[in-house]
Amino acid sequence: MRYRQEHKQATRQRIIKTAGRRFKEDGIDGSGIAALMKDAGLTNGAFYTHFTSKDDLVATTIADQLEAQNASIVAHAEPGRAGLEQIVRWYLSPWHRDSRDIGCPSAALLDEIGRCTHPTRQAYTEGVLVVADGIAARLAPNDPLSVRTMALSAYAMMAGTLQLARALADPQLADQVLEQGIHNALALLGIEHGYATPRTDPPRTHPSPQAARYT
Repeated sequence: MRYRQEHKQATRQRIIKTAGRRFKEDGIDGSGIAALMKDAGLTNGAFYTHFTSKDDLVATTIADQLEAQNASIVAHAEPGRAGLEQIVRWYLSPWHRDSRDIGCPSAALLDEIGRCTHPTRQAYTEGVLVVADGIAARLAPNDPLSVRTMALSAYAMMAGTLQLARALADPQLADQVLEQGIHNALALLGIEHGYATPRTDPPRTHPSPQAARYT
């Protein structure tokens, strides 16, 4: 019985991980259940063992992606403003720009999430607040709630900058947009350059299964 439960959970996570990649590559509307299950190496019938509907999968996947983003990126950053610069530089790195399928769900899917059902938008809201609160805790450790809106604004600025950099056909111009985005985000957060060593690739260590799923 224990093996069955562990196997079922592993299969569920395989579907979620596959969905996270395909949603970010093809969009939520462009990703059918049949294609998702084929990618996961499973039959269509197996889908309903784990999820009641595609909407259920979307909400679960969005929550999982944001949880993993927080675990692998935000939670790994140093305390204080040095950590904020690490987060900003990682987010607006050329690596992240070129890695849509394993990158931030906000930059890839925000327009579609806004048109999703309430449970999906609620899952997104809860997940993105965890990420924003990790930023806020480094910005104002004694009163993070007082800067939550600022943290969300910085996150939104970074997501929009990343979207634009991905859309540009000129790689040099895209790099310039990312660099200006770093400057803008740090200025919004009241941080001068030089607090942290620039990070241009994903973290090499992952302390949790959630982090491994994200990258």
